[in-house]
Amino acid sequence: MDLLDQIDKDKLPQHIAIIMDGNGRWAKEKGKLRVFGHHTGVVSVKDIVEAAVEVGIPYITLYTFSTENWNRPWLEITALMELLVSTISKETKTLMKNNVRLNAIGDLKQLPDKCLKHLNESIKKTSGNTKSTLTLALSYSSRWEITEAAKQLATQVQQGILKPEDITEDLFASKLTTAGMPDPELMIRTSGEYRISNYLLWQLAYAEFYFTDKLWPDFRRDDLFEAIIDYQKRERRFGMTSDQV
Repeated sequence: MDLLDQIDKDKLPQHIAIIMDGNGRWAKEKGKLRVFGHHTGVVSVKDIVEAAVEVGIPYITLYTFSTENWNRPWLEITALMELLVSTISKETKTLMKNNVRLNAIGDLKQLPDKCLKHLNESIKKTSGNTKSTLTLALSYSSRWEITEAAKQLATQVQQGILKPEDITEDLFASKLTTAGMPDPELMIRTSGEYRISNYLLWQLAYAEFYFTDKLWPDFRRDDLFEAIIDYQKRERRFGMTSDQV
């Protein structure tokens, strides 16, 4: 039976977050420059997004570039930014065809002007699409995000708009960059690493984690389907007992 046919469409995760890890190692194994791995990784992005839309996942969030990634060699950063610009420009038509809305979270003002311009243009052009939302976490750090949310609430308390006792989990979540989106129910990380690397720390509180040894350029649609099938075999209790569920 095809893997797609094994997926229960009534038990799909509404939001899948992915840490796309292993581009550099994949390229090194093949005797290529790291940027070659990033270029091939874009092919995986396209395949995974189209597969997620096909199966019916409403939200997909990809850890595209972390705050810590700014510490990489400048030549690699420059190549990554150029790749991001060209990919966004090229794939906007594909997003429109698949009825996918583009979104971005992170400290976006850190991005080069050209990159931010193309990103905002694509976000605006796809804003009316309704089948799925693809979010790129760019110059993103969860600790930065949480700190910024705390600052916003502290300012409102200082201004007398809020009282400390008014602050709830829901209110705090509304100050995060993911406000308006459901929390991820499934988090996938490639390349055999078992950590979440400062990614969606608040939002992943009750997510199911799926780790695979495959490097990101080798991760394709059937791998995504296997991750979803594995997710659907798990019992999500949220602190309750099996009998209660």
